[in-house]
Amino acid sequence: MKILHITPHLGGGVGKVLSELVKRSKTVLSDIEYNIEHTIVCLDKPEKQQFINIINSVGNKVIIEPTENELVELIKNSDIVQLEFWNHPILFKYICTIEIPKIRLLVWYHNNGLYNPIMPKKLLLEAHMVLYTSSCSYQNVSNTGYVFSSGGFKEFPKQKNKNYKSISVGYVGGTNFSKLHPDYAEYINEVDIPNFKVKIIGDLYNKEILEKQSTKFEFKGFIPNLVDELKSINILAYLLNPYHYGTTENSLLQAMSMGVVPIVLDNKCEIQIVIDNYTGFIIHNKKEFAEKIKFLANNSNKLEELGNNASDYVRNKFTIENTEFELKYNYYRLMNKEKRKIDFKKIFGNNPEEWFLSCQTFKQNFKNDGTIDLYNVDKYYKYLLTEKSNGSILYFNKYFPENEVLKRWTNSIKV
Repeated sequence: MKILHITPHLGGGVGKVLSELVKRSKTVLSDIEYNIEHTIVCLDKPEKQQFINIINSVGNKVIIEPTENELVELIKNSDIVQLEFWNHPILFKYICTIEIPKIRLLVWYHNNGLYNPIMPKKLLLEAHMVLYTSSCSYQNVSNTGYVFSSGGFKEFPKQKNKNYKSISVGYVGGTNFSKLHPDYAEYINEVDIPNFKVKIIGDLYNKEILEKQSTKFEFKGFIPNLVDELKSINILAYLLNPYHYGTTENSLLQAMSMGVVPIVLDNKCEIQIVIDNYTGFIIHNKKEFAEKIKFLANNSNKLEELGNNASDYVRNKFTIENTEFELKYNYYRLMNKEKRKIDFKKIFGNNPEEWFLSCQTFKQNFKNDGTIDLYNVDKYYKYLLTEKSNGSILYFNKYFPENEVLKRWTNSIKV
């Protein structure tokens, strides 16, 4: 069975899970017997080679920036096309501008789709199968399901002697406010503990803004060896924008796998991962956050109990073996269906501005005169429309700078 994965890039969680799937199919005897062959097409130039090197190490070739003819031939020779889908501009540039032959289409959706960006309803109806990456996104439709996109945690050691005697708090992940809660500093400032600090481990995108809002941050920046930093903390203050687009939340899972106790808001995605008062705490407001931090600072035994529970739970549930098993089950289900033509232009549109709007909740906010009406949009929601990456208008304009409509919308935001 030949599975062709088409992905915008091989970074982050997508790169991890796909490289592990390929690795297992070539090295694990029980998986070799299934005779499943994975081929990876990466549509954009990779910024990092980490996961590509893993795939190449087991004899598989990653096809980067294929020509139209190359991609068509790969599709023809595949049994299943697995579209690793989120609203990345380059994905539309390929699938909406070439003549795609008949396919069995499996869409693995790597956003939660709850708020923005969304999955176009036409894609849900046209695909042979749609798999979400979290149960929070799941819709009870005959051709849908969910498979958690986890590549496992073998490189994140379980800590037998982690220090729980005193609290050490951190945050791991992006600091763009479409992901990090825009009021994050207010939550941190609510904590009234002498010398309280939070390590910010990740990009420095909003460093200056956060520094102005609080003196309680210690910025570590991007750390290649995340394991060492996770060893240094025992609480993860993982407070995200209530409208964020994430699903798998690899940063959260990686920290939990090493016994770091998460404190999360009651967002739909996080409550599928954290079990309140068993693997961490789910909180609802700033006061409750401060109370939980103070409680853990005064109860090291509880902190250790939660940390051990978190590690065991994640390592047992979110494994590459479970991910692979669920995907295989759906591959065999899908093989009973006939290949057919799918017109991606009818799903997404004919040009870059239509591709962008196809995944927007508030299409009507983007006016033909080049303005964007954000007056009636929730203040936290606005960040999903105006950030510089992850399918925003600014990101589409970066990939299609010649498009006049995108250019006007982008200038409207900048003003």
